[in-house]
Amino acid sequence: MNRESSPLWVRRFEAQDFPVYRQWYTDPLLDQHLGPMDDGWLAHVMADPVGEQWAIGEAQALVAVIGLVPEPEHGAWLISDFAVDPSQRGQGWGRRAWQALLAQPAMHTRRHWRAYVAEDNPGAQAFFDALGWQRLAAPSAEDPFWTYTWRR
Repeated sequence: MNRESSPLWVRRFEAQDFPVYRQWYTDPLLDQHLGPMDDGWLAHVMADPVGEQWAIGEAQALVAVIGLVPEPEHGAWLISDFAVDPSQRGQGWGRRAWQALLAQPAMHTRRHWRAYVAEDNPGAQAFFDALGWQRLAAPSAEDPFWTYTWRR
């Protein structure tokens, strides 16, 4: 079976995932945009009654982590963080992880999605653009993030 056809597993993030996930943040680019990663983050994720952190992998390897929180103001689900193992960057894992997450039964009722991407993060901008997300608002002096939206 080739890599492209290997099914990905998807489950809620667990404390046992943290050592591998934390190691990803030795990558300067990931740390710049989503870091720092520390024990406080893990404690928050494990106790958060509203947000959801999803682990996605292949075989025994964690390849992506996606955080979601409801955004009631817009009736949407906000991607709070989307990280791919930096050693696997540029190989299609982000797209595959997004598709695998959307295929989960828990995601079927979620129609509206949003993401905020920093102006200085062209890689994430290119990723959301390639997935067909729409840019709603450009960064400004008050808000240095692009606003993206996607609907099923």
